[in-house]
Amino acid sequence: MQQMQPQTRWNLVYWVIAILMLLMLQNAWQAAQQIEPVPYSEFEKALAEGRVAEVTVTDRTLTGRLKSPEPGGKSVIVATRVEPDLAERLSKYNVPYTRVVESTFLRDLLSWVVPAAVFFGLWFFVVRRFAEKQGIGGFMSIGKSRAKIYVEKDTGVTFADVAGVDEAKEELKEVVAFLKNPKDYGRLGARMPKGVLLVGPPGTGKTLLAKAVAGEAGVPFFSISGSEFVEMFVGVGAARVRDLFEQARGKAPAIIFIDELDALGRARGIAGPVGGHDEREQTLQQLLVELDGFDSSAGLVLLAATNRPEILDPALLRAGRFDRQVLVDRPDKSGRVQILKVHVRKVKLAPDVDLEQVAALTTGFSGADLANLVNEAALAATRRNAAQIALEDFTRAIERIVAGLEKKNRVLNPKEREVVAYHEMGHALTALALPGTDPVHKVSIIPRGIGALGYTIQRPTEDRFLMTRAELENKIAVLLGGRAAEKLVFGHLSTGAADDLAKVTDIARDMVTRYGMVEELGYVAYEAQPPRFLEVPGYTQGGCRPSQQTQQKIDEAVRTLVMNTFDRTYRLLQSNRDVLERCARELLAKETLDENAIRKLTQDLRALPAAA
Repeated sequence: MQQMQPQTRWNLVYWVIAILMLLMLQNAWQAAQQIEPVPYSEFEKALAEGRVAEVTVTDRTLTGRLKSPEPGGKSVIVATRVEPDLAERLSKYNVPYTRVVESTFLRDLLSWVVPAAVFFGLWFFVVRRFAEKQGIGGFMSIGKSRAKIYVEKDTGVTFADVAGVDEAKEELKEVVAFLKNPKDYGRLGARMPKGVLLVGPPGTGKTLLAKAVAGEAGVPFFSISGSEFVEMFVGVGAARVRDLFEQARGKAPAIIFIDELDALGRARGIAGPVGGHDEREQTLQQLLVELDGFDSSAGLVLLAATNRPEILDPALLRAGRFDRQVLVDRPDKSGRVQILKVHVRKVKLAPDVDLEQVAALTTGFSGADLANLVNEAALAATRRNAAQIALEDFTRAIERIVAGLEKKNRVLNPKEREVVAYHEMGHALTALALPGTDPVHKVSIIPRGIGALGYTIQRPTEDRFLMTRAELENKIAVLLGGRAAEKLVFGHLSTGAADDLAKVTDIARDMVTRYGMVEELGYVAYEAQPPRFLEVPGYTQGGCRPSQQTQQKIDEAVRTLVMNTFDRTYRLLQSNRDVLERCARELLAKETLDENAIRKLTQDLRALPAAA
């Protein structure tokens, strides 16, 4: 199929060029007709000699036609000076003369019209460009849809370019099969869903999946953002919705893709009682009408993407509109390996790089994060003038993304460096000594990011979806390891553990109020869960409102849980004081310790005695 071409129309630039060319031609014609004037004395001499047959007088010139051409072929002479007693002198020589009144109407008219036309033309051009940039458009096309139309060759994306979301791809392959052959697909009376909603966190590949569907099916792909429907003029959004669906019906089978649907489909009334009939709600209502009105058997499929499905209007999600919701979640470890394989095709990778190991370091990364990781690794290899990208480049890229940029100009005094070194080694030794924790990958006291004076990176061995109470307590212990090391070595506390304490408090409160892990309070959820994907906005699931006495017990349980874990962590580091001192001195000397160096330094690390 051929890409739609905009209607050819005259542009203001064409008019400006035409007027300039006309003026240039007129100037050239006048120059060709113009005769070089002679001195008045020469003109009078010609009169005296009787060589002039006739004289034409204008306001500025005297034009004399000679009785016979001169040797050079000149038959007319022109003088620019006109004497007041001209008539008397001409009569004296008995030479006939006439007076011609020169008409300057056209010249005067153009001197007024052309500047005015140029001014208004430029004004119209500037205003029109401003209106287009602001999304207003021309007066006749103010309600037209600005959907970008892609066809198969324009999207350039197929399912082979999408990795790590196998379940979502399987769901959308059914849509592709229907678009390719809608009649055979409905031979048993089934119909395709009118709308497919892609939900998931940012950067997981929702837009890429929609383009892949269009690329696989080879049908026109109408792409528009939800925010482009709503304008400053009332009724424009609804008109654009109608126009978009009319264009799509004319190109069926086709795909309509609305990105960031939450900008358009926010639940009505969620912003309060004011503005119940505003432009956004009219646009949403028109979209609901169009979803009810079009026939999916005609080969028209509506795809939409959002990362905030909890705020969508329930009317959008009912059966008959967005019939199917496809979750595009963050990839697991195998999915991250597949995504990395897609992105490393375009870079020069060292043969010994193990993508499994890179994927293990990137738990929680989305597809966009992994693409950025490969690019950062390539930049790191380029900075060190390497021929290929090695594993150390991926490690540097992960540190830059997770911890931030190194602050080499942030110089800590010796006392602060010592406190940070013991703090970070407290995290690392606690993680190494406790069972079920993630292995320590690297420890550093080089400041990074906005406020991090040091960091400890742990590498998960697998993706985890459930955690026991013991595992959560060990996680709290690792976070408290830095504070415990400071208290053990220096006998005082610093502000360096502020972020650790905030995370510890959140985990402990969730254990008490949401997970029911404290026997004294019972298996009761005292805190409502926030709305999850595809739930009604404002609706909270479970949770009872605790009384004042129960709230006091919750606070005591959170404090007891944190303090008991801190005491256990303190005793653990106290029993390994020699290992802590050795590791901290080595960290102060080298500033960064990798996994192999940490393993050698902690060979004699002891676990907490069972009696404790």
